Amino acid sequence: MSGNPQARAFSPGSVGNIGVGFDLLGHPIAGIGDIATVRRIETPMVRITAIRGCVRDLPREPERNTAGVALMALREELALPFGFEIELDKGIPLGSGMGGSAASCVAALVAANTLLETPLPVEALYPLALRGESIASGGRTGDNVGPMLAGGLVLATPERLLRLRVPAAWHAAVVHPHQVLETLQARRVLRGAYALSEFVAQSANLAQVLLGCERGDAALVRAGLDDVLVEPRRAPLIPGFDAVKRAALAAGALGASLSGAGPSVFAWCETAARAAEVGEAMQAAFAAHGQDSDLHLTPIAAPAARILD
Repeated sequence: MSGNPQARAFSPGSVGNIGVGFDLLGHPIAGIGDIATVRRIETPMVRITAIRGCVRDLPREPERNTAGVALMALREELALPFGFEIELDKGIPLGSGMGGSAASCVAALVAANTLLETPLPVEALYPLALRGESIASGGRTGDNVGPMLAGGLVLATPERLLRLRVPAAWHAAVVHPHQVLETLQARRVLRGAYALSEFVAQSANLAQVLLGCERGDAALVRAGLDDVLVEPRRAPLIPGFDAVKRAALAAGALGASLSGAGPSVFAWCETAARAAEVGEAMQAAFAAHGQDSDLHLTPIAAPAARILD
């Protein structure tokens, strides 16, 4: 087996939704992520041989694992006569709201892609990543896999990836309380009716955020970065969330909300220094509610997944 071609890839975590862009908008989190080691094997199948790191009790059956499903989809799409063997090194905690299931999927795809005679472009990998991520999220949503594949702030529709301009100086503080909140559980609280006025308000907020990013207009982003649809229903699942958000805004954040399904909370800031100050304030607020936490600082225009060797 040691003679078989192999590749290692790193995929960063991500901030999904960015509050106002539910299932559509996201950006990577520099530094934290998953690593996939993928080998070509003669047997026309996909198998997962090891899962290491901060999460180990994930399914090894490829049809139940996001990385496995993504590579099964790749084999099917290209009718490949060979298979893949996967080892995962998990760096993103389970149920953290930082795109852990998506990162494994993307890292495996990026690694396997380099083992093809003709590697696919990112756009062709995207629908395969959507299939993998659907195993964990219950739907074909690209707000995590999209920015991991393309890098930077991404609007990810079911059909395409649209990378958006955002000032290089803008940073995010992402604070992860030591709590597990599974995506499927967080989706259950979203059931039920929504008022038309809420949709109008959310649409206006999303438009202001997108336009503010493209123009580099912090005032527009500050006015729009307020989730009136999803956050009110999920916030009660995270002890101390309201205090953490208030602390972020008081410390000068442009806005703050849940990262993905939570429990992590992100705050956008105009500089790296401000993001560090805001992150410390958010951690202090979590601590006041008995929650230990980890702080991740990242440019919003953070890089995409990459090959390690």
